[in-house]
Amino acid sequence: MKLDSSVSAVVTGGASGLGAATARALAAKGVKVAIFDLQAEKGEAMAAELGGIFCEVNVTSDESVDAGFAKARAAHGQERILVNCAGMGNAMKTASRSKEDGSIKHFPLEAFNFIIQVNLVGTFRCIAKSAAGMLTLDPMDELGLRGAIVNTASVAAEDGQIGQAAYSASKGGVVGMTLPIARDLMNEGVRVNTILPGLFKTPLLAGLPEKAQEALSASVPYPKRLGDPGEYAQLALAMIENDYFNGEDVRLDGALRMPPR
Repeated sequence: MKLDSSVSAVVTGGASGLGAATARALAAKGVKVAIFDLQAEKGEAMAAELGGIFCEVNVTSDESVDAGFAKARAAHGQERILVNCAGMGNAMKTASRSKEDGSIKHFPLEAFNFIIQVNLVGTFRCIAKSAAGMLTLDPMDELGLRGAIVNTASVAAEDGQIGQAAYSASKGGVVGMTLPIARDLMNEGVRVNTILPGLFKTPLLAGLPEKAQEALSASVPYPKRLGDPGEYAQLALAMIENDYFNGEDVRLDGALRMPPR
C-alpha cells in the first residue's frame, strides 16, 4: 500500500507509547490520522501535532467505537488502515496464599474478564467495524487491495510470567485470531497482521526507577536495551506497505524469552 495524503488511518491507543509513535510515523508519510484514546488531553495534543483528529473512545463499548469511527470518517473519509494499540494489563496469581495470615484468595473473575474485554474483545470490535467499512471502498489496485490492519499482542502471548494469566490470555487471543481474520478478509483485499512487542520504553516502563530499567535492559539478549516505540512503528509501517505481509504474528523483542518472574 502506498502511504500518502489520499489514505486515512485510525490508531487506537494513539495518544501515547506505541500508538503515538505509529501515528507520528503514518502522519510523516502524509496519511490522515485519527487517534482513538481515553486520554483526552494527550489525544487532543497529539492530533494537533499531527494535523489529525482525536476521538475519545472506549474500545469496550459498541456505542463509543461507533461514534469514534463516525467522527473519524466524517473528517477523513473511510480509513484504509487500522492499527490497534489500545490495551492494558494487571498482575495477580490464579490462586495464592497470604504470607501474613495464610489466607487463600484467587484472581477475581471480574478483573480477569475486564482485561479480556479491553485487549481481546476491544481489538476484535475495532477490527470488525473497521473492516466492514473498508469493504465499501473501491480497490486500490488490480489485485483488489482495500486496506491493512495491524494489531498489538505481546511476547506474553507466548511466554507469560507469573501473575499474567489474564494478560497472556488476552494477547494470546489476539495472536490466535490473526490468521482466521486474514482468511475471512482474503477475498476482500484486507490484510491483517500482529506485532508481539517485548520490553519497550513506553510510559509504563519509562516510569520505573533507573535500576529497574537497567535490569530489564540487561535481560534482553541483543541489543541490551528497551525497545524504542519508533521501532514498533517501523514494523507496523512495513506490515502496511508490504502487500505480501499477511496473516503473520511477529515478535519484536531482541530475542527475549521471558522467565517465570
